[in-house]
Amino acid sequence: MSDKPRVLSLMQPTADSLHLGNYLGALRQWVALQEDHEAFFGVCDLHALTVEVTPAELRQRTLRAAAQFMAAGVDPEAAPVFVQSHVPEHAELMWVLSTMTGFGHAARMTQFKDKTAKGGQDQANVGLFTYPILMAADILLYQADKVPVGEDQRQHLELTRDLAQRFNSRYSPTFVVPEPHIVKSVGRIMDLQDPTVKMSKSASSPNGIIELLEEPAVNAKKFRSAVTDSGREISYDEEAKPGVANLLSILSAFSGRPIDVLVGEFEGKGYGDLKGAAADAVATVISPFRERTLALMGERSELEQILARGADRARGVASRTLAKVYKKVGLLPPVRR
Repeated sequence: MSDKPRVLSLMQPTADSLHLGNYLGALRQWVALQEDHEAFFGVCDLHALTVEVTPAELRQRTLRAAAQFMAAGVDPEAAPVFVQSHVPEHAELMWVLSTMTGFGHAARMTQFKDKTAKGGQDQANVGLFTYPILMAADILLYQADKVPVGEDQRQHLELTRDLAQRFNSRYSPTFVVPEPHIVKSVGRIMDLQDPTVKMSKSASSPNGIIELLEEPAVNAKKFRSAVTDSGREISYDEEAKPGVANLLSILSAFSGRPIDVLVGEFEGKGYGDLKGAAADAVATVISPFRERTLALMGERSELEQILARGADRARGVASRTLAKVYKKVGLLPPVRR
């Protein structure tokens, strides 16, 4: 076992391409974390079943997500990359944890309430309701010390911590109680057409989201049509100038220059200059990323072998945890023939 702290993070394959927010808020952080952590990164395809998707789409998106992890710089030799459904211990531990989760506690999860606010609970599936319990199983299986999460996932991690502590108290210490690894260095990336809402696949319009695998010319056009604000001065003010603030945040994240320095550099210049600079900075980073992803997708058999090796390494950890859990809760072990 490594002396390094262990970290785990998964991402859903819910679209044909990851977007700018995924890159800055997750992928880039994963690459840094693998340097000084024992890291496991996965594609959580079981979670993706909570929304309707065709089988062919899900399989293709799962491979594309894994390819994008590696294109961003995740090294599968240093940090196993695997597919959640290839490690059946995830679903098995989820069932045990679900028997320890109160119905009222699960019903109070903000994400479930938000997603059922419009269509009502009758339109939601049970998988959406139990999603946080599967997420808890994902984390606890690997005895992760840290879990990179956004603020919107903090409540789910608190459920994970509660379940770990409850199990440890009832049966004896078994699970590491994970700590959140909240990324503070990158501000929220907002929709280019509505900079008051976060850039996301579910909320953003097609022109408001920058997809990592989109043709560079298409993304450049989206930047040119980005909504800005009244006036002409380029300054950082999230309340009064959300559009300009968003473009400055993106440019800062991809150029490495602080926002206050950028504001000084754009003194006397117009919004068009800022849009062009942001588009160029993003293209410099994601154009080679796109090429690497497409190259990996062109070697499907090798990509699948990488995922198979990642699943083997993940199961090496997950199976040991599940065996301890099954023994402690009293499940009869199978007789080996």
